Amino acid sequence: MSWVLRRSALLVAVLTAVAATAACGGTGSSGSGDHKVTVYSADGLDAWYRTQFDKFEQQTGIAVDVVVAGSGEVVNRLEKEQSNPQADLVVTLPPFIQKADAAGLLQPLGVDTSAFDPAEKDPNGKFVSLAGNYLSFIANSTVDASKLTWDDLLKPEYKGKLQYSTPGQAGDGTAVLILLQQLRGKTGALDYLKQLQVNNVGPSASTGKLQPKVDKGELLIANGDVQMNMESIATKGSTFSIFFPASADGKRHTIAVPYFLGLAKGAPHTEAATELMEFLLSKEVQQTLGPDAFAVSARTDLRDAPAGGSGPTPAALVQGVEIVRPDWNKVLADLDADLDAYNTAIGG
Repeated sequence: MSWVLRRSALLVAVLTAVAATAACGGTGSSGSGDHKVTVYSADGLDAWYRTQFDKFEQQTGIAVDVVVAGSGEVVNRLEKEQSNPQADLVVTLPPFIQKADAAGLLQPLGVDTSAFDPAEKDPNGKFVSLAGNYLSFIANSTVDASKLTWDDLLKPEYKGKLQYSTPGQAGDGTAVLILLQQLRGKTGALDYLKQLQVNNVGPSASTGKLQPKVDKGELLIANGDVQMNMESIATKGSTFSIFFPASADGKRHTIAVPYFLGLAKGAPHTEAATELMEFLLSKEVQQTLGPDAFAVSARTDLRDAPAGGSGPTPAALVQGVEIVRPDWNKVLADLDADLDAYNTAIGG
């Protein structure tokens, strides 16, 4: 396995490379010339990446180096490196992919995405859904989460035992804020999160880092996403449960947070990156999302494909849960003001 995930003070997940030596704070070192691709990605697809990138290298001889961070940090890193681009591809959640586009950090993909649902890709061809996903919450095995409501999360028993990733830094944390805005309005969302702050452990730039804490009982409740949480249960033996808090009327909601794929402006290995995009978006690879990554493909020719392995599937998990699909461009337009208001509300 020659692909590698780099570590710096900003990174939130690290894997060890076997056939490449990590450069402290750098990007990829494996491969040379156009025989490498560097991917900056939000965390959550690690196991799927390992399998697919190894297969890609075997087929093409092109090594893939991966930098994993929170969704917002992925874009921040791209922005800081504009004068000397290091990344070829970027994978992140909304509204951060829209933020990258608005900041001029993306260029047209240049690959055929006609098989993908128009609602799951940028009309200007700058990004496309790589893997469909949904916001979720997780609870330690000692908690009966089957009937938990949003108001239940305010109870004193969860003080110091609840944490959600930070809006503006993590895609899933931002999704918590956006979902609450959809359910309660902007003022109502802030009022709720101000109350929840009494129980909240503190900020976290990465949703993925909360999973082991819930599994060990350091936390009882945390936010997550369906893909990441199901993958952790299936491959790491995590014992937490996945749930969707109910509103006062008993209805449960989630928000669609796909992993979007974009081509970085100034990508140093465009030709190799194009090969990797074509590979990842192919029907053959996309149909592995369900059984191998617990995610959902946006390809229209895979709509009826199995959504998971022999166990529970993403589709089954969200059955009966109302899926909210906001206008992410509108979300982005309001995001800075909304984040300022959020930080003020929680005393940040």
